[in-house]
Amino acid sequence: MQAGACAMTLEEKRDAYLSALIVAIVILVIALGWTFILTVGRAEARDVDGRYAGSPLKSWFDGLKSGKGPCCSDADGTALSDVDWEAKDGHYRVRMDVSPQAPEVDMQWIDVPDDAVITEPNRYGRTMVWPIRHSILGAPVTIEIRCFMPGAGI
Repeated sequence: MQAGACAMTLEEKRDAYLSALIVAIVILVIALGWTFILTVGRAEARDVDGRYAGSPLKSWFDGLKSGKGPCCSDADGTALSDVDWEAKDGHYRVRMDVSPQAPEVDMQWIDVPDDAVITEPNRYGRTMVWPIRHSILGAPVTIEIRCFMPGAGI
């Protein structure tokens, strides 16, 4: 056996480095893709069974938007009871369940961002919120308020 026969040439080292780099980039792209699917994909509008198709307010709900973007549709919104929202010093907050596995158990107050407030008149009448729940791989659920519409009495 010749001396240095097991040593890698500079070209072989470069090829090994590039192969490892390509594998790392592919893994990163896959991880980012799954993160996008698991978080952003949940914001799509839903009316799976078509139960709101005949509502006279459907087109109005579909067109609602806040400074954070479109609210999606009435199927994504949640009507709130008076005890589950409040206004103080010109700002709103809502009380929502952050644990989908145990509804009504882990209720927490969440501040509504000012740019999530819908400023047009409420034709529905009831206070509504459009939450987007984020949960990635067992981490605690976080809630982003996409839109908030105070009741017609405000």
